[in-house]
Amino acid sequence: MALNLRRPVVGILLIAPPRFHDLGAGTESGMYWERKEREAENIVARFSFAEKVYPGVVYTREQVERAVQMFRLKKADCIFAHFLSWSDDFAWIRFLRDIGEDMPILFASISREQPGFEDSLEEERFIEFLSAGGLVGALEASGTIARFARPLLFTALGRIQVVMEQAESFSKAACLRTELRQTVFALLPTYNEAMWATYVDPYDIFMKVGPELHFLTVAELEDEITQIRREKTEDVMEKILRRYPSDKQIRRDKFFASVESSLAVESLARKHHAELVVLNDINPALMNHIGLRPGFSPCTDADDVMVTPEGDLGGGLACYLLRKLSGCHVSFVEPFYIDERDGTFAAGHAGPNDYTDPDGKTIISTDTRFAKSQYKHAGAPFAWNVIGTGEKTMVHVSQCNGRFKMVCSLVDALETGHFLAGYSHGRFRPRIPVEEFFRKLLEIGVTQHYGVAGGDFRRELRIIAKLLDFDYSEI
Repeated sequence: MALNLRRPVVGILLIAPPRFHDLGAGTESGMYWERKEREAENIVARFSFAEKVYPGVVYTREQVERAVQMFRLKKADCIFAHFLSWSDDFAWIRFLRDIGEDMPILFASISREQPGFEDSLEEERFIEFLSAGGLVGALEASGTIARFARPLLFTALGRIQVVMEQAESFSKAACLRTELRQTVFALLPTYNEAMWATYVDPYDIFMKVGPELHFLTVAELEDEITQIRREKTEDVMEKILRRYPSDKQIRRDKFFASVESSLAVESLARKHHAELVVLNDINPALMNHIGLRPGFSPCTDADDVMVTPEGDLGGGLACYLLRKLSGCHVSFVEPFYIDERDGTFAAGHAGPNDYTDPDGKTIISTDTRFAKSQYKHAGAPFAWNVIGTGEKTMVHVSQCNGRFKMVCSLVDALETGHFLAGYSHGRFRPRIPVEEFFRKLLEIGVTQHYGVAGGDFRRELRIIAKLLDFDYSEI
């Protein structure tokens, strides 16, 4: 399974009243139901971003029941619901009762750019007046929404373009929620005991977020390394060296060991059907038995496994969410220091990090942190990366007193050269003064790890945070 988010499956529920169905015979614009069919077709056609499950305009109890069955059969990630005008509310309350509390719903009220009539003194215009009464239906439905008090129900109001932009974000977030419940994360081999505050409850990862969590061992990784064909490792080494410059200090035997162990991590993940491996890359057992921290993930062009460092499941989850939403390269970072001279901060991280973004800069260089250690492959190389420039979404996920929290921000990654030895890194400027930015983070209470990806995904993340019942903050 690729880490790109699949197309969402969206159930489309368009509600209209049976008592209006046959009004307007012989009028210029046709009967009420004909007008609603044209309107419905226009709405449904705008779901080009999704796999559509559309049972037709719903008028009767029987049609509601068929719609619910269809949405379940097609495994809809979410429902887009809209009153095409005023309607008897039996359809809506039956739908809310029968669809189940676990279904994300976006209830939309679409405003016309103009009413389509000046008065209702003739039948043609009177039918159009009835047809334009979506606000009446929406207000009526809102009372039922309040009574049901469903935490996974969102509302949207505005012109159709505005509503559909919200629908696209909502459906992507709902799809991501579904995929979280169908995937596996792996922890190799343990939490990082140097940073207790970064821990999240593994049981809560399954119950509140969705993924199963598999605990992998160094012994399994050792065995997997022996299964990697030498020719495969040599081929990957050559591809890396053709693609990226090196600092000319690379020992080939140590380079081989790093690539081989990186391939083994990815291979082990696939055997466990894991999309994310949270690697405690400074674990003593890993360093003593493997002799280095694997430094070349992703190793190949395959995009089905993500590897993040330091045993932080929250940080790994932040990166995974960004990867799914963006379909692009994600960096795992921690802010290092503030540079008051220009209002920026430096951030990055040692260990495995995605170095393959063509907008970044990568050099194959020595992992300086362990270069003088006694480990078997001390001085093994890694992909020394500078994060690409541009607008980035920066996301944090951690847990406090049993509740997950998410913090999102927009920052700008600036042009810079390699300036921090041993770390994938970059220089960033937040959208507010840098000291105020970090003061707000301190007030919220976070940990040091963040995911960073190009683009603005705050709206989708805001929705997924609510769907997962996370506390959400935006800076």
